[in-house]
Amino acid sequence: MSSSRSDLDTPLNKDPLVGAELSLSDMILLIVDDSPVNLSLMSGIFRDRHKIKVANGGEKALRLAQSEPRPDLVLLDVVMPDVDGYEVCRRLKQDPATRDIPIIFLTGLVDPEEEKKGLELGAADFVTKPVNPPVIVARVSNQLTIKALRDRDRRNLEIIAREKQLLELEQAKTEKLMLNILPAPIADRLKKGEQNISGDHTDVSVLFADIVEFTRMSTQVSAAELVRLLNDLFSRFDMRAREIGLEKIKTIGDAYMVVGGLPTALENHAELCAEMAFGMLEDLQAFNELYGANFRLRIGINSGPVVAGVIGFTKFAYDLWGLTVNAASRMESTAPAGRIQVSEDTAKLLEGKYLLESGGVVECKGLGELSTRLLIGRRANS
Repeated sequence: MSSSRSDLDTPLNKDPLVGAELSLSDMILLIVDDSPVNLSLMSGIFRDRHKIKVANGGEKALRLAQSEPRPDLVLLDVVMPDVDGYEVCRRLKQDPATRDIPIIFLTGLVDPEEEKKGLELGAADFVTKPVNPPVIVARVSNQLTIKALRDRDRRNLEIIAREKQLLELEQAKTEKLMLNILPAPIADRLKKGEQNISGDHTDVSVLFADIVEFTRMSTQVSAAELVRLLNDLFSRFDMRAREIGLEKIKTIGDAYMVVGGLPTALENHAELCAEMAFGMLEDLQAFNELYGANFRLRIGINSGPVVAGVIGFTKFAYDLWGLTVNAASRMESTAPAGRIQVSEDTAKLLEGKYLLESGGVVECKGLGELSTRLLIGRRANS
């Protein structure tokens, strides 16, 4: 009638995700009966098949079911003197920790209403005494198999949920990194699979800034200190650009480049760049006071049409091209130290709201001589 444990140690199945083998012989069977004879009989049937726990009453059964390691199935007598089987079943099904344990009622009651009551309480099966050993073995094995597969599926779902969460975290990191490199609308287009992203923008303002005598200064401090200082200063500029609504394009050494009016068009792009320029001077002053430094900036702004797009494949970047960009760079490189120099095109957009004075004439490759203006402040009524 009984089988040896070695016969039952063959794995039911191999878990493809966690590599765990489902073995019925490792599962715990709690047998509950107030009759010592019945406990002995049922224990004898299942001793070589499963791990066994026994309880001679309802209260003890509840304690064993709610303590670790919890049983995988309960064979439960109905009529017991302290707490009857129906009450034990009801309590186990109300407890989140034990509600998924299958319960098979094992009783001498043969009334269909009793069976109906047990099943309505959540029992998986209802077997009447005297038991037929092969039948009760088959029913217990069926319920344990179902539970083992359900437990495995739950574990697998938990693993999938964790992997999905990790994937989402990595995806969020990737998207954050992409947004640190590209404007949000451009990043969205790349994520959708677009290639060769480019476009003409007829009305923007480009701002360049660099640190005066940076090359000489770089020979006087260590590389690590130089990078630390630049990172601090440019991080201040990054935050200001974000607050104002400008798009940072790139840094090249000690040069910093932002643009107003793309990738989303803005009517007040020149004014935003003017505010950025004043803000950069304020940020530099705070930086110098913090570090006891004496850095100075040259800032140049020009307005007009540009071509913008994404270049590269492995290290792609969003960049601008055109004479407007060249002129903006020239406005910066010829600006007096500590001043903001703008082109006549930008000055026309700022007149009435800002104070400007003549800055002289500069030579700009491809454009010839250009008149410049120095941006010196905001008008009181602006």
